[in-house]
Amino acid sequence: MAHRRKPLAVAFAINTAVLLVEVGGGVRASSLSLLLDGVHNLSDEVALGFLVLAYTLRTGLSGKLLQSANLFNSLGLIAVCLFLVWQVLERLAQPVPVLGLIPVVAGVFDAIGNWGVARVLREPARDDAAIRLAYVHNLGDTLLSLTPVVAGILVLVTGRSLFDPLVALVIAGVILITTIRSVLGSRKELMWPKNVVCGHPKPGSI
Repeated sequence: MAHRRKPLAVAFAINTAVLLVEVGGGVRASSLSLLLDGVHNLSDEVALGFLVLAYTLRTGLSGKLLQSANLFNSLGLIAVCLFLVWQVLERLAQPVPVLGLIPVVAGVFDAIGNWGVARVLREPARDDAAIRLAYVHNLGDTLLSLTPVVAGILVLVTGRSLFDPLVALVIAGVILITTIRSVLGSRKELMWPKNVVCGHPKPGSI
């Protein structure tokens, strides 16, 4: 339905900007906290992209698409997150210099961007379980995006890069816990295609 595709497309565009800033800033600053939050936003990017696509398909296909996307996205996020946790542990053993100012600036930008995504999705989320999940997820991401800001400030104040991987470890824990909870909590609505209508009329309703 066009009235729901439009806010989803806008949310996708905003999240793309957030993702580019986080990944680019994370690489430039050697900040694992920023990169981990970027991976989290990559998961949002995939989810929003599939939602936009799902709204262009008929009911059965859109339900199957969201089922596959939800599983693939969650498993992929967990796998990448675990890989970055390994990188974090290496950084804790052998610290790497981090440019603290970049996580601060990028984190503030990303928090504003995530709030913008949630704001755009708030209205369509009222009547759609799939969009509501994306809305709640991005609303929570607004606060999570501020954690690289904390890491950057600590690095700037103390001059110790060790704080960045420590904060990254916290972010990884939050991502793993919320991802598992999201999958378990939404399994009835999103894990079975017959329960996902994506705004299309239900069979027999017209």
